[in-house]
Amino acid sequence: MIGRLRGLLIEKRAPEILIEVSGLGYEVQMPLTSFYELPELNQEAIVYTHFVVREDAQLLYGFMTKQERALFRLLIKTNGVGPKLALTILSGMTSAEFVACVERDDIATLVKLPGVGKKTAERLLVEMRDKLKSLMEASAGSEREFMLKSNYRPAKIVNTAEDDAIAALLSLGYKPAQASKSVSAAYKDGMSSQELIKSSLKSML
Repeated sequence: MIGRLRGLLIEKRAPEILIEVSGLGYEVQMPLTSFYELPELNQEAIVYTHFVVREDAQLLYGFMTKQERALFRLLIKTNGVGPKLALTILSGMTSAEFVACVERDDIATLVKLPGVGKKTAERLLVEMRDKLKSLMEASAGSEREFMLKSNYRPAKIVNTAEDDAIAALLSLGYKPAQASKSVSAAYKDGMSSQELIKSSLKSML
């Protein structure tokens, strides 16, 4: 199992990156909350990974912290939640916001995420409550440490911010018209791709 990668960040195109380790390039899919924290291209990055083997593919999912990876692993153990949906959930909200949703039984916020219907949201609230408690207790730090929010940093823009934002939303399961409308409404001059993605996602929740 591949649990951690340390190497040169070669490509960044939300939600996927390419990281080179000892001459080998690894394609890694990341939730946007972790993607925002990546260093600039051609700098060293450390990514904690979860390796998934399917009949038709071998996939790596990456996270900037062990806590977020642990939350991802709990999510995919929930009935009806696979890696793709778990990635979408952690892209649409931070770990802190997800924990808050579970604590408040906030179905209304969860169902706004693409792919999360009412039944799935209800299962998440029921099944994740005890799991999250155990996760926080097992963490070396406190609940506060686990729930620290990400500090977003602007990344190098390869294409236009609007194109990047729309592509990122489409990869999360939003419909083209929905993604385009949200990005257009959120866009302001000078926005980086990450700032625009973050603003667009907030407008949908």
